[in-house]
Amino acid sequence: MEDVDPPREVAGAADTILRQLEAHGLHWDEPVLYQSQRLEAYREALEHLRRQCLIFPCRCPRARLRSLGGVYDGLCRQTELSGELSVSDTAIRLVCLEQVINWQDLIRGACQTDLGTEVGDFIVRRRDGLIAYQLAVSVDDAYQNITHVIRGDDLLSSTPKQIHILQLLGQKTPDYGHIPVIQDSRGYKLSKQSFAPAIDSTTPASNLYQCLSLLGLAPPRELSGSSCEVLLQWAIPRWQRALLPSAPIRVNSLESGSKKPPGE
Repeated sequence: MEDVDPPREVAGAADTILRQLEAHGLHWDEPVLYQSQRLEAYREALEHLRRQCLIFPCRCPRARLRSLGGVYDGLCRQTELSGELSVSDTAIRLVCLEQVINWQDLIRGACQTDLGTEVGDFIVRRRDGLIAYQLAVSVDDAYQNITHVIRGDDLLSSTPKQIHILQLLGQKTPDYGHIPVIQDSRGYKLSKQSFAPAIDSTTPASNLYQCLSLLGLAPPRELSGSSCEVLLQWAIPRWQRALLPSAPIRVNSLESGSKKPPGE
């Protein structure tokens, strides 16, 4: 459970997510792992990287970072990070140099990213002292022995960063697969940022039936009134990567709200 960013957390959201999964017949195998209870593990990972001289403090202002066009230029790379990791008002970045990451995506096929020229040294601990998403999820994947990560392709750019972190920590990397995301008719991903409505947990079977259709499985019409358990039992043995759409999934029946997404 990614609850390591208190300023952005909505009260009760974690419990809501768990109840939504249960309502749709989706159950987890082991006790839920909360990132907020894993801070010491993240600090240990940072210390491991510090001992290898792979992280450094960065105080670059936001205006300068925006001027770089998204690829950090390594300006602060020569600044030494002392043994104390709790430096205030300072981000911590991971050295990338000319690190080329290759992986075979289960859905998209061969992928390659040059972190040095396409990403640059990226943040592993934020200026406000909070652990960055990329470090937290990488450490957690290793801790839970995750073998496969299947997620939306809006997170494709995170994969080479996470592979890089895991390799530096001496951990195995999962197999990754990125599925096209659902978009509204304007091309915006259905999400909080685009003001899409929340999942209606009072109609879980209907939700599952619609999602199975969007994933290319084409469940027969006679299953439209079935329970979540029946739908999942039907779908699991019929799952095929080749059936997945190759482009973003556009829908009209799940339109986002009337507000415009940020930046439009």
